[in-house]
Amino acid sequence: MRFPEFTEEWRSHFLTDFMSFKNGMNPDAKRFGRGTKFISVMDILNNQFICYDNIRASVEVMDGDIDTYGVNYGDILFQRSSETLEDVGQANVYLDSKPAIFGGFVIRGKSKGNYNPLFFRYLLASPTARKRIIVKGAGAQHFNIGQDGLSKVSLDIPCMQEQKKIGELLQCIDARIATQNKIIEDLKKLKSAIVDKLFCLPNELVPQMRLHGFTGNWTQVRLSDVCQRIRTKNINTQCQLVLTIAAQYGLVSQEDFFNKSVASDNLESYYLIEKDDFAYNKSYSTDYPWGAVKRLELYSQGVLSPLYICFRANTDVIVPDYLSHYFESKKWHKGIADIAGEGARNHGLLNLSVVDFFNTTHRIPSMPEQKVIADVLNKLTFKYNLERKLHENLLKQRNYLLQQMFI
Repeated sequence: MRFPEFTEEWRSHFLTDFMSFKNGMNPDAKRFGRGTKFISVMDILNNQFICYDNIRASVEVMDGDIDTYGVNYGDILFQRSSETLEDVGQANVYLDSKPAIFGGFVIRGKSKGNYNPLFFRYLLASPTARKRIIVKGAGAQHFNIGQDGLSKVSLDIPCMQEQKKIGELLQCIDARIATQNKIIEDLKKLKSAIVDKLFCLPNELVPQMRLHGFTGNWTQVRLSDVCQRIRTKNINTQCQLVLTIAAQYGLVSQEDFFNKSVASDNLESYYLIEKDDFAYNKSYSTDYPWGAVKRLELYSQGVLSPLYICFRANTDVIVPDYLSHYFESKKWHKGIADIAGEGARNHGLLNLSVVDFFNTTHRIPSMPEQKVIADVLNKLTFKYNLERKLHENLLKQRNYLLQQMFI
């Protein structure tokens, strides 16, 4: 894929035709936290170009540091080593006139001023460049690329005018991706704030925010009053779709999520659940300090390990959509905390029995109010998912262009 006004053949060059290489400095820890901006591997891996204001660290410089380790506009910074081969030699470009220096695990490609920095940033992210850099960075025990390895990387380069046009196009797409990230993050914060105000803690009579037309106190219930436990086993292995809980996607195929099955060979002891059923995973994490509850939405049925607590909403008293959004809030955590206790944790699992879980207390409104709350949050979730899909498509477009616009 090419802009129509360019027809001249690209020419093969070694990276040393455009830049000279230097390993980063390793200052004493006491020098960090003040002084000159200090470019690290984390800045290279940032999706944004490296600019003075988005460099995270700073370090007190000594005489000669700026001359030896200074970074100028258009210099390329490479990740020198990584735990994974695919990350070796990841590159980013410094696009600022303010002085900065670079540190350990980083190699600076000092610009000789005869290339377009934007173009080179994307060229080095293209599949061909990544493959050639990875080959140079492969090691017997760890993954590392040095100055000598980078100097032997050869790539095909167009004229300066074509470099400029390719770089500007891909920079526009990256800017749009950054905007999309902001849209998604703002929607996520908005939904979280609305959810926090639309639901009750067990000891509250009404939520902080009420939708128009509804009054009166909410009813306190136990989970067993509105849901029933699922005990159906996968007899004769009638279903082979093993599910797992993924924080972002809910109940998903274990094989798709992990790219392999980690289930037992015998699935007859697994619970068989149907679409709109729920599962509680007692495993806790930073994002889910009291475990996670997710609803099966993607498949008609699936099976889950006996470690999960599976249950079904009683649709005569509670709306499944409402319950699904409620379990995405933090309002149900207190019910678990009152029974489990902060210290009741064992080998990554909450020390909480099935009986205890169904004895947790919750506050729910009338069915009409549940339906309206669910409708509001369904629309907000739909908007969020739509924006996330657009983000995925922008990333696909970027990757496609990286494959098609470089040799």
